Order: sequence, then structure tokens, then C-alpha cells
Amino acid sequence: MPSEGATEPTLASEWHATSGGAIADDLLDWPPDLFALANVILASSEAFRFALSPIEEWPPEDLPDWGRMVVRGGLDWAEWAEHRRGPPPELVGREWAVLKERAEMPLEHLASGLDWRVCVALLTLHAMADEACAGLGVALDTSDGLACAYRARGREMLVRRGSMARVDPRRLRVLPKVRTPPTGRPAFSRYACVQRSGVEVRWHKIPTRHRGTDLGSEHATLLLLPWPLEVKASDFRPVEGSVQRLAKEPFGFFEFAPQGGLDFDLLDRVLVAARREAGSVDVVCLPESAVGEGEIDELEALLYRHGVVNLLAGVRRQSLEPGAPNNWLPMGFNPRLQKGASLPGEPGPPWFHIHQRKHHRWSLDEAQIRQYHLGGVLHPHVRWWESLEVPRRSIQFVEVAELTLASLVCEDLAQNDAVAELIRSVGPTAVVAVLLDGPQLTSRWAARYASVLADDPGSAVMTLSSHGMVERSRPHGREASRVIALWKDSAGGAREIPLEAGAHAVLLTMCMDRATRRSADGRIPVDNGTHCFDVAVHQVRATSTVSPSPPPTAGQAATHVLESEELTVLTSWAEAVVEVVSHAPERTAELLAQCGPGAPWRAAMGLPEPSGQLAAAIESMKRTVDALEVDDGDSMSDALLAFAARDSSDEAQLDGLVRRVLLAMLEERRTRRAGTASDHATRA
Repeated sequence: MPSEGATEPTLASEWHATSGGAIADDLLDWPPDLFALANVILASSEAFRFALSPIEEWPPEDLPDWGRMVVRGGLDWAEWAEHRRGPPPELVGREWAVLKERAEMPLEHLASGLDWRVCVALLTLHAMADEACAGLGVALDTSDGLACAYRARGREMLVRRGSMARVDPRRLRVLPKVRTPPTGRPAFSRYACVQRSGVEVRWHKIPTRHRGTDLGSEHATLLLLPWPLEVKASDFRPVEGSVQRLAKEPFGFFEFAPQGGLDFDLLDRVLVAARREAGSVDVVCLPESAVGEGEIDELEALLYRHGVVNLLAGVRRQSLEPGAPNNWLPMGFNPRLQKGASLPGEPGPPWFHIHQRKHHRWSLDEAQIRQYHLGGVLHPHVRWWESLEVPRRSIQFVEVAELTLASLVCEDLAQNDAVAELIRSVGPTAVVAVLLDGPQLTSRWAARYASVLADDPGSAVMTLSSHGMVERSRPHGREASRVIALWKDSAGGAREIPLEAGAHAVLLTMCMDRATRRSADGRIPVDNGTHCFDVAVHQVRATSTVSPSPPPTAGQAATHVLESEELTVLTSWAEAVVEVVSHAPERTAELLAQCGPGAPWRAAMGLPEPSGQLAAAIESMKRTVDALEVDDGDSMSDALLAFAARDSSDEAQLDGLVRRVLLAMLEERRTRRAGTASDHATRA
């Protein structure tokens, strides 16, 4: 607690004001907590700069191999945090003693560099805590099975609380850092970041990937459907009685309400053509407000029949009440959890759903009304605001195989607010923005904001609008454009993607590769990140015949076996199981004892017990591992892979889901191991 009568902020008072807690020994028990403490103090005092412009020698004279020492110290700290037997690692304890002794030092002394020793302690603790956070969010390969339960606890903490730290997430959050900037901007952490905004964060992991462990498994085919292909002026409707302040800068509300729904017959034929070209379609993307709320079930049923595993579609809901319509982006995931799988013969269970809400209304001024030729339905002298319930700000991050995805709806891409700051801090592998906008030219606003994220933190960014809106965008003196999408990444630059005459969709293929993580405090760069890049674009024209299967019937499917949050928790522990059987099989029983209901660590962390369905899934995973028969000459990991690869037609639905999750995690780990051998040598 800060001392009474303090006349200026101290290290302790700054931490208390931010977190509500004290600089106390229990922070050592959980490295993300101490990462938050060190980050808050270093950021508030601007003392991070002393790693770049040191007062004395950097690295410190008594730690000439500082970079390797903090990496090793972080690994040791993670291992210690799993059981907390004996004192913490020596370097952690030594630097903590320095910080704790100077807790009442004025923050200004640190900012001015008057106490070099505490600067060294904070920078060293920050770096070691950052290393100890590796794998708590985005999973990494490791050369041993140490601390696998600690990492699984951290992943479950992230899912349940939206933060890896025990600090109240309403005050601050510790989140994974997926990418560090490739542009040279200094980043002082590579695995974690701190956010003090009030934005709600939800973290998900959906274990969907192609089979295999080679480079060919790290790709995705995206079918871009720039629908509606035609937009009429009458699709924009003023909300009755909403115009106000007629005498001075009048404003009103409008809604986008297309007359027709999705053409499922056309979509079926487009999917047939796309599969003929690429073999399979992994992801289907539709722009903002392209799908009516009541069409989602039928759409997912059709996509299921074609083997699509992921749907990103802007959804609209109309209402007669002003302000009631909603505009959001549901991310749907096929419960089969496998890209490129053989086509199913019957309807499947409901999809997993994650919803990203839109936070900012579209405002149509006179220039845009003229640009889109809407003056016949929306008076040009009225500022028209989208009729939309504006929710509290939130962001959904989704790990899908080797990439981490964030999605935005139209104006949210252009806002320099707390959500944008959070996305830049986390650095997702890819950002998808669905729009109701004009052509996606490199000269327009969407490309400028995409460039910001592509440069820093280095995310690949894709924007997609409807062809109908692109076609309506005809500013005076300019020809209409057919560019419906834009792809921008840090390596390949920008690519405008048109919809050619006669085409109904565009097939985009993207691949993943290793990316370098850097930190400006002196640690050696490591190549264990991921970046994605586009490799092919193909125009899709619908076939003349529909697929041979009978039309799907929405509503035939069974109920959910797990919700998306429960699936993420299950996947977090499946990652730990795969890690321990791969590197320390003798510790498997110890790990399995910690994942099910009744494990004391959850109560200590303030986390709820698993639901009944999640508990049943965890028990199924335990039974699977306990029943493994390892032949002479085989490893436990090989035996688990052989079992998980068997697709049994008579297995229970929940058991099948658990088996597919384990299979995805096994193959994902083996793929990462092939790509991060140099990182192992660095972190050893």
C-alpha cells in the first residue's frame, strides 16, 4: 500500500492506483502478475528507454550474458510457478529484492534515472516474466514437458477472465502478444502485453486445420462472396419519424434492408465451382450486413455439406423500433474441425459461434449520398446515422490452427480508439474487416488503415465489401471500379482484388510461415511467430448445375456438445496433454489430475469449476490417454497420434470431438517443431 502522507507518486502508489494491490511477495507466484507490475511502472516512468539509451552499461556489467540469462530465468520461473517448491529462481529472487526494497521510491526518481540499480531490476524482471508468459496464450513448442500444467492453467485463465493475470481485468489485462513489429519500432516484450483500457477481451482457440505436419498443412482457401451483387437505392430506408433538428444541421437514422435474401441455389453452384478449382473451400467470407439473421442456419447447413469449416459473414437484424437494428459479425466454425475433409453424408451438429459486435455507426453525409447516388431515398441535406444499438466495446481474438485472427466491422477499422490500440498491442496474425463500402482501392480510407496494422504490428489485413456497393460508388468524374477486396501484409504489400465481369466470387489462398519475434531490451530474436501471406487469386463463376446431394435441411442437427468457451478450455488442456506425452510421458498422470473438476488450483485462482459437459469431455480425454497401448519402439506421442487418427463411425459425439481436438493439437505441435528448431537452440 502507498505510505500515508506521500506527496508524490511512488512505485508502490502507482501500482496500487492501477491494480488495487500492493508490491507483495505473492506477485512472484504467478509471473503474469509481476509482468503487469513491471510493465505498469516502466511505462508510467518511461524507463523502458534506458534499455536503448542507458545511463550506465547495458546489458549490466554484472550480467554480461543478460539476454540468455533472462530467457533461462523465465523458463525456470515458469517451472517453479507450477509447484512453488522452495525459493523462486535465483535471478528472479535477487532482482525482486531490489524492487521490493525501493517500493516507496518516488516514480520521478525512476523516470530521471537517479537509481540505475532499480532500473536494471525492473527491466530484468519484466523480461523474465515475459519469457515465463511464453505459451500461456498462443501455444509454442518446447524441448521438454516442464511447466506444461502451468501453461494450461494460464490458457484457461485467459479464456475464463480475458486476461492471463490474477489482477481484476476491469483494471488491467495481461494478454498474449502474437507479433512484434517488423518495422523497427521498439517492442520491449514478445509474449505478453498489458492493456489498461476498459475493452472486454475474449480469447478463443478453435482446433481447425488441415491434416498433416508439413508445410502443405499451413494454408487456407477463402471464398470471398462480395454479396449482395446488386444494391438498390431503396435498400437504404430512413427510419420513420427519426429526422430531428430540421432548422440547424438536421440528422436522422437509416437502416440497410435489402429486399431479397441470399440466393442459396447460386451459392451452391459457386461452391461447386470453387471446390473444383481448389479441391476444398476452408473459409467463406461475406461483407457487412450481407446475411439476414434468419438465414444463418440454412447458410451453415449448406456450407457444412460442402466441407467449409469457417464462416465470416456480416449479419443484419431489422426492427421497426429506432435504434434497435443490430449489425455484427458472427464467426461460425464447423464442428468437424478439419479443413479439406471428405464431404459429409448427413447433417451435422450446430456450429460453434463467436460474435464480434460493431461499435461505431456509419454516418452518411451529403458527399457520400452523392457518391452512392442515394439522394432519391435519403435527403442530401440531412446527416443520416446508421440505426444501430451501440454496444460496450469488446474484441474477440480467435486462434485457428497456426494463426490468430481478429475481425472488425466497417467503421471500427478506422477508429483510433482503445480497440485499435489493443489490436496493435496483441498483434494478431490476421485482421479481417467486413465493410459496406465502395471500391477497396489502395487510395481509399480502408487501405490507409490496413497499412497501419500491416506495418505495425505486422498483421495481414483483408477488407471485403459488396459488389453492389462498389458498383454504386460513382463519384462525379470517375469511372466505376470492380475492386471488392484488398489484401495487405508486411512482406508482399498491397493487392487490390477485383470481381471480374461474369464472376460471382473470388477464391483467395493464403499460406503461413515463421515470423521473427524481437524485443528492444537486448534479447536475441527468435523465429517462433507466424505470419500469413496471399499466394493465389482465382475468379469463380458458378457452375450450371447444383451439387448432387439433396438440399440441406436446417434444424435437423443435434444440440451443441460444447459451447465455444468450453471447446477452448478443452483445447488448452489437450495442448498440455500433447506436450507432456511428447516430452515427459512419465508426468502424464500428474497433469491429468489437474485438468478435471475439483483441482484445487481453480479455487485458488478464483475460477469456476468446469461445466458438466466440459467435465465429461475432460474425462473422455483422460480415458483416451489412460487406455493407450504403446508398442515396443513407439513413443507415447506416436501411440496417441495413431489412436486420434482413427475415425470411428460408432463413437459417441463427444468422444469424437475430443479425439479430433487431440489430433489437431498433435499435428499442430509437430508442424511447429519442424519450424522452430533454431528457437529451441536459443532458448536452451
